[in-house]
Amino acid sequence: MPSLSRLELQHFRSYRTAALQVKANRVIVVGPNGAGKSNILEAVELLASLRSHRTTSDGDLIQLGQACGWIHGWIGTDGLDHIGLHLHRGGGRQGWRNQQPLSRQVDLLGSLRCVCFSSLDLALIRGEPMVRRQWLDRVVLQLEPVYGELLSRYGKLLRQRSSLLRHHGGKSLNHHLTVLLDAYDQQMANLGARLHRRRQRALLRLNPLAQQWQRTLSGEQEILGLLYRPGTELLPISDGDQGNQGLVVWQGALRQQLARQRKVELQVGCCRVGPQRDEVALQLNGQAARRYGSAGQQRCMVLALKMAEVELVTQVSGEAPVLLLDDVLAELDPDRQLLLLEAIGQQHQCLLSTTHLERCIGPWRRDAQCISVRQDEEGSVLSPLSGA
Repeated sequence: MPSLSRLELQHFRSYRTAALQVKANRVIVVGPNGAGKSNILEAVELLASLRSHRTTSDGDLIQLGQACGWIHGWIGTDGLDHIGLHLHRGGGRQGWRNQQPLSRQVDLLGSLRCVCFSSLDLALIRGEPMVRRQWLDRVVLQLEPVYGELLSRYGKLLRQRSSLLRHHGGKSLNHHLTVLLDAYDQQMANLGARLHRRRQRALLRLNPLAQQWQRTLSGEQEILGLLYRPGTELLPISDGDQGNQGLVVWQGALRQQLARQRKVELQVGCCRVGPQRDEVALQLNGQAARRYGSAGQQRCMVLALKMAEVELVTQVSGEAPVLLLDDVLAELDPDRQLLLLEAIGQQHQCLLSTTHLERCIGPWRRDAQCISVRQDEEGSVLSPLSGA
């Protein structure tokens, strides 16, 4: 099981420098709010997924007053696999493996897998469709690292095509514009259908796992449903057509719908068809979860989604991901805290942040490594927690 054996930071968030030697499968990071606990977990998440659940701007990740920062991690019990990510305030990233620069940062993906639980995850239920798309994208990235490249290429095409639509907004179609849009539509259809297929495939596998976790966490009282509502009208594909034949059908559908929407898109200046308009609909007992579920039920649904993600990543990769629990115990009642900690068991390496150590029940924290976080004049400081 790939696991984190050491983490080093420089000019990352609130840390001038920090080093954490991981000595146990469970690491509890304890400190007051604002001390820098979440920053440790966020650094691990970035190394594993190249993404943060807290920000999309690399500038937010670099310590104030600094031009750059970096994260380095050593993977495995022997620590022989060394990976790093260097961040620059002016933009651009550099991935490293075993002291060698990588030509693409996406080549870091797959070295370390993680699933992050955070109080911010309630936005999965209450937030806009983009939040659920981003969550599903993170799941697919854990399963298929090549997905990151597909997303990047599609995003670039989408921005270029939208810019073209805005530039010609209000104008009538001419031959030159038609040829340009035809070329964009062909490329977007090819990539968009591949994104649709991977998202749908992941959600079909997540759904039964999430349903089982919801039943467990609710005492068999609640049924959770995940529905994929693509931003393109797609014909159902049978199991036998999930390969290239089905993909060609979806590419044709996307290309035709882009062509049909062309005049309207010239008026509004944006693309109205494609995976950027996907929605993941969450239902509880057949009703829309964001309107029907109470705050407690919504927290339970998020927990079921995350545990389903853990289970699916483990099934597909054959490796248990590192779990990052960012102050989530405060969001759960005691019974669900116990269920979560028991579900984690010993098979997963886990980093957990909390303001109060007593929230971690005795049996679970007995063999844990406890780290204290405090602030001094230079930033956040890590130290072993005595008496834990």
